[in-house]
Amino acid sequence: MAEVMTKVPGTKIKPEPHQNAARNGSGQFGRVLLFCGNNSDGLGSAIAAHLGIETGKYTRTVFPNENIFIRLNQSVRGQDVYLVQSMVSPVHDHIFEMLIMIDTLKRDSAGRINLVIPYMPYARSDKKDQPRVGIAARLLANMIEVAGADRYITIDLHAGQIQGFFNIPGDALTAFHLLSDYVADKQIENLVVCSTDLGFAKKARNWALRLDAPLAIIEKRRAGNDSRSEALALIGDVRDKNVLLVDDEVLTGGSVVNAANLLKEEG
Repeated sequence: MAEVMTKVPGTKIKPEPHQNAARNGSGQFGRVLLFCGNNSDGLGSAIAAHLGIETGKYTRTVFPNENIFIRLNQSVRGQDVYLVQSMVSPVHDHIFEMLIMIDTLKRDSAGRINLVIPYMPYARSDKKDQPRVGIAARLLANMIEVAGADRYITIDLHAGQIQGFFNIPGDALTAFHLLSDYVADKQIENLVVCSTDLGFAKKARNWALRLDAPLAIIEKRRAGNDSRSEALALIGDVRDKNVLLVDDEVLTGGSVVNAANLLKEEG
């Protein structure tokens, strides 16, 4: 009986059977090996299960002085290695663990090191918008390169131009197609797409076009360098509408709460 192939989520692509059969073989950079950071077992295991492979084995030790020690329990010489590292709290521990793992893989002569970071920390620090501040996103990109990564994969960067901070090739993927397909399938009537601030207006317009809905925008202001913000005004009509509130990143949820309160006040 012929194998029935389902489409790749968020796309119209339906892989051919031979593509799935060949994906675990050796390519230009050797056999695919998948390693997961200390906090990424869930995501890494799901990827490994999809590929039909096992995750790489290593020993991680944290000494009393908080230094991290990584030792591989298998050889990666000449192989195509993928390292998955999610940047959740404590972020700085996971950043440095990632750098140590990249260095360890490089020193074991991996054929290629592909870094998978679903969320890139410090992405908001992408320009000098004030006097006497640094650009931490560029610094992190430099550290990843110096550690020895050959390629990076991330999702929905805060700003697309961050790709220019890297001198190595990479893929900046987006979850837009998956999320918008999900919302479109709900067939919500009388829908309006609303951006939580002017900075996300362009991407919010893509949502509105995909869902064939009008667009509203909230003007937001930050008083300082912390996460607190104030919703000032609404551009657009939301009265008696079902509103889809969209933003690229939620930290404390303050912007979303302020936006929701303003939308309720506007009907």
